[in-house]
Amino acid sequence: MTEDRTKWQWGKLGAAIRAAREARGLRQIDLAERADISESTVQNLEGGEPRSRMPQSLAKVEPHLGWTAGSGLAILRGGEPTPITDTPEPAGTTGAGRKDRLREKLPLRVVDELESDDPLLDSQVIQLPGSPGARMTVVVHGSPDATPEEIQEALLAWRRAEANLHRLPDDPDDEPRAANGQ
Repeated sequence: MTEDRTKWQWGKLGAAIRAAREARGLRQIDLAERADISESTVQNLEGGEPRSRMPQSLAKVEPHLGWTAGSGLAILRGGEPTPITDTPEPAGTTGAGRKDRLREKLPLRVVDELESDDPLLDSQVIQLPGSPGARMTVVVHGSPDATPEEIQEALLAWRRAEANLHRLPDDPDDEPRAANGQ
């Protein structure tokens, strides 16, 4: 038996996307850039108009809204999104409390990089192929004294690297081997 898609709640999904985006302080163009989709696609998702099929862009925006894969479908079916982290923040926890939690969870070199005052060029959450729910987070910082040309060059280098990350193989047998053959 197939699911009755006429009962899907497109308006609820659109409102949830907008609320999650705004809660993260993102403009529509910011979400579009992070998800590698167009701004008009974000506008269409937030518009809540019924569709005959599931938009592929929904899976691209979910991680940038703080949702696990499949959260959009859950909303369409009348449910709620599942946050990427199911660990609720204790009441009264401030930004400093979040930093302490990061220091407990991450290696110091990563925390130092995240707290760096170097200009943030970009960040990305990439779903790892072949492993539902597994994600990689990339933060790209530039040199604090970089010229506009050097920043542009760094962004272009990141875009090339990012494209390669999105082409990771789904099949472990297709993975490139290390230089030492292991």
